Amino acid sequence: MTAAPLPQASRRGLAQEAADLIREAIFAGHFPPGSQLREVELAASLGVSRGSVREGLAHLGREGLVRSVWHRGTTVIDVTAQDVEEVYTLRAALDRLAATSAQRRVTADQLTELDTLVGEMSEEIGGEASGARLLALDVAFHDRIYAAANNRRLLDAWRAVRSQVYLFQLRRIALGYEHYRARVVDEHRDLVTLLRSDDRQTLARRAEEHVDSARCSLLTSLHPPM
Repeated sequence: MTAAPLPQASRRGLAQEAADLIREAIFAGHFPPGSQLREVELAASLGVSRGSVREGLAHLGREGLVRSVWHRGTTVIDVTAQDVEEVYTLRAALDRLAATSAQRRVTADQLTELDTLVGEMSEEIGGEASGARLLALDVAFHDRIYAAANNRRLLDAWRAVRSQVYLFQLRRIALGYEHYRARVVDEHRDLVTLLRSDDRQTLARRAEEHVDSARCSLLTSLHPPM
């Protein structure tokens, strides 16, 4: 457990709020990958009932962010090579479909929102770039693409893996921030340009390459060459 206190829930007994606060704590690094999450301690820190924490952890389990094992409790998922391969392979397929679906349906306002996010990434790079802030903009960018695709089941599939992607990208940034920082703006700007075009084949390829670049970077950082 972290020594730093967690923020208390503003409304007691709400499992969704407990899930949100625990997720935020995981992303903030209070509970690193592989660490144990104890119901009693979480309930006391958050100011909610153990039942709410248990339901909240079950929700995070459905997101794939935590794992519960009988008699062993609940832990934050680890970042193993197998997990990286599985998550990023799935994400590549989802992102390809989201991008090509969005290309047919995206509105001018939605494209402007994407431009704005890329602009904010660029400003962040030009200043005191924060990996956490860049990642928040990165994931928000992809949230907009999935929304523009206008496919409810595809959006549900993205939401099911989104928290795992977020955690893995945080790990990627922690292990290889310069690789991420050097590519994040250009790769996202390229995707917006292709969304404005009629070149479906290139967009599909770039969407997959964007994810594969992240996968390779993280795998290399996890197991650097001797």
